[in-house]
Formats: sequence, structure tokens, C-alpha cells
Amino acid sequence: MALRRPFGQRYAFVVVGAIFVSLLVSAGMRSAPGVLLLPLEEAFGWPRETVSLSAAIGIALYGLVGPFAAAAMERFGLRRVLVGALILMAASTGLSSFMSQPWHLIATWGVLSGMACGAVAMVLAATVVNRWFVTNRGLVSGLLTASTATGTLIFLPGLASLADSGGWRPVVLVVAAAAALLVPVVWLLVPESPAAIGQRPFGAALGAAVAPPPRRTGLLATTFGALRRAAGTRAFWLLFATFFICGATTNGLVGTHMIALCGDHGMAEVQAASLMAMMGLFDLVGTTGSGWLTDRVDPRRLLFVYYGLRGLSLIYLPYADFSFYGLSLFAVFYGLDWIATVPPTLRLANESFGDRDAPIVFGWIAAGHQLGAATAAFTAGAMRGAQGTYADAFMLAGATGLVAAVLALCIRRRAVGDAPGLPQPA
Repeated sequence: MALRRPFGQRYAFVVVGAIFVSLLVSAGMRSAPGVLLLPLEEAFGWPRETVSLSAAIGIALYGLVGPFAAAAMERFGLRRVLVGALILMAASTGLSSFMSQPWHLIATWGVLSGMACGAVAMVLAATVVNRWFVTNRGLVSGLLTASTATGTLIFLPGLASLADSGGWRPVVLVVAAAAALLVPVVWLLVPESPAAIGQRPFGAALGAAVAPPPRRTGLLATTFGALRRAAGTRAFWLLFATFFICGATTNGLVGTHMIALCGDHGMAEVQAASLMAMMGLFDLVGTTGSGWLTDRVDPRRLLFVYYGLRGLSLIYLPYADFSFYGLSLFAVFYGLDWIATVPPTLRLANESFGDRDAPIVFGWIAAGHQLGAATAAFTAGAMRGAQGTYADAFMLAGATGLVAAVLALCIRRRAVGDAPGLPQPA
């Protein structure tokens, strides 16, 4: 017998709240390497390339785990996968407090936390939206995506202050504690699906059939089967390419290296982290607004505007006045656009591949996002080490943003009545 919960269909928003906080903590964990970059250099004498490599590995695994996590949620259950990931996040980060060698950093912050955060990422938001909502999907996906901005907003200034006063170790302990505290919250508040509590998805018509989510056996077959079907379409490769550039121009470059870039220009770490928090605040507004627009406007046009503006802002940055006030213009302009690309990209994935395959296919597209981020995280660190400046790295990223804007307009939307997931003609 289904265990009923209060609020009827609106219990979907309780689930959204718990998932929002989980994504927030995961975002805080993934943003922490940007705070740890300089303290680890000072504490251990490790070169910036080594710390950047750890961040790049974590970002890459964060993306590559996504499609397998989406399939695991169908095979083993969303709640079990999410709780297991939170436990691994807490354990890996806590273990890093004992590190003394570069490989310890790579194992904990690179491999283990990257794998754990990969299950508490965009594929989780996509799965929850598709299971719990029939209407307002764009708005809810925008809200959940914005949690990554909120994670930056809440965590970065506090973590930077901790690092400034106590070094790197208090930073990792706070992040570990935040993940551990979420485990009982998620276990108590997040049912497997609306059917598990005798409810319909939010917006479903009265009397609509309440079916449990599919339970597909064969984790690898499910994950790679969805990829095989999607890989025959042009839409998949265009979405993958644009999301690769999205990752390279956000958490890979700016998320990992912005504080260090400001440090190169004489800005204190806490002040630079406050600048990142400002970006997070404006992205909370921008990404939620993007979700609202995605329910109403052609998502390809939105992507054209978002990528174009992002590219221009990154090209502008090397010429900015690197005072806190001079960078505020960049923070507002860039922050509104930080990950506003996610809701329209998810909508295009749902249209192209259908509700059944879309969460897993979106996981593969999101893997492209994180591969782009990993590439930028390592490449920018290497270019800074070789050239002594980040200028060329940011100019290159800006140019790729303009390329993504053009690619977004090349995506063909599926006409009403077309079967999702069928190859589109070249």
C-alpha cells in the first residue's frame, strides 16, 4: 500500500525542495576546488597544474557518471542512488582532510567525489522533472538548475573565509558535514515516484493513470542502448557540442580559475569569492527566468542569445578593470547567463528523444558539458603555467561561445506527431 504524504499533488514541490538542497551541496563541493587552488599551493607546494588536474578529473567523472546514474535510478531506485551518492560525497571529502600527497588529492577530490557528484547533478534534475511534473517543466528545471548557482552563492564566500583564516582543511570538513546531514533528509522526504505515494504527477489530469517509473534491467544495456538510439540523430550531436562548449566556458574555466585570475591581478581571495557569489546570485535569477521562458519561447533562439552573450562577456574580461567594482559589470552580465542554457537544452532533449530515453540521453549530453569543463579546467591551468597569464584562455573560450550560438540555430525541432528518437536526416 502506498504511503500517502500531505499536500496532494503539491507534494512534488517538497521533493523539489529536497532535490534543490542536494544539488546545492553538490554544487558547493564542485566549486570548492576553486577556493582550494591557492591554499593547497601554499600548504604543500603543489604546482597549479596538479591541482587543476584533480579538478579536471573530478569534473570529467561528474559528467561521465551522469548517464549511468540516470539508468541506475531506473534500475535501483532514485532514492537509493541519491542517498548512496551523498554518503560517498561525505566520505571522500572527509578522507581528503588526511591527504599529504598529490595522488591523495586526485583520488578523493578527483575520482571519488567526481563519481558521487555525478549522480547529484543535472541528470537528477531531469529525472525528477520528468517523473513529478507534466506542466511547468521548464520552470522547475530552471529552478533546480539554479541550485548550482545558489550553491556557489552560499558556499564560496564562507569557504574562502575559512581557507583564509584556517587553511584548506576546515573547507573540506564543512563540505563533508553538509553532505552527511542531507542523507536522512533525502531518505525521509523523497519517495520513488508520485505513484509510490498514491499521487499523480503535478499537472496530470484528474483520473489519469498513475504508473510507477519503468524498472529496466541491465544497467549497461539501458545506458548504451539509449546512447545508440540518440547517436543516430543530428540533434544529439549538436546538443552535445553546444553543451561541451557550455561546460568549457562556465565551471571549467570561470568556476575553477576565476579566483586565481583575480589573484593574479592583486585581488584578495575572499573578495574574489564574493564576486563569484554575485555571479551566483544573478544566475539564480537568470536560470529560473530561463526556465520560465523555455515554456514559452523557441529554445534554439534562447540558446543563440545565451551563448552569444557569454562569448562576448568572456572576450571582454581580459580588458576589464580588475578592481572589484570594475569586475561587477562582468559578474552581472555573465552571471545572468551562467547556466541558463540548461532548461532549453533539456526541453530540446525531451522533444527529440521522448520522456523514456530523455533523462539518460540528457545524461550523455551533460557528459559533454563536463568533458568540456574538464578540458578547460586543465588547459587553462596549463596555459597559465606556460604563459604566466590567463588572457589567451579566456579569449579562446569567448570565441567558442560564439560558435555554440551558431550551432544552436542548426538544431531541428521535432514536429508534433513525429516519433521521438528517430534519426534526423542530415
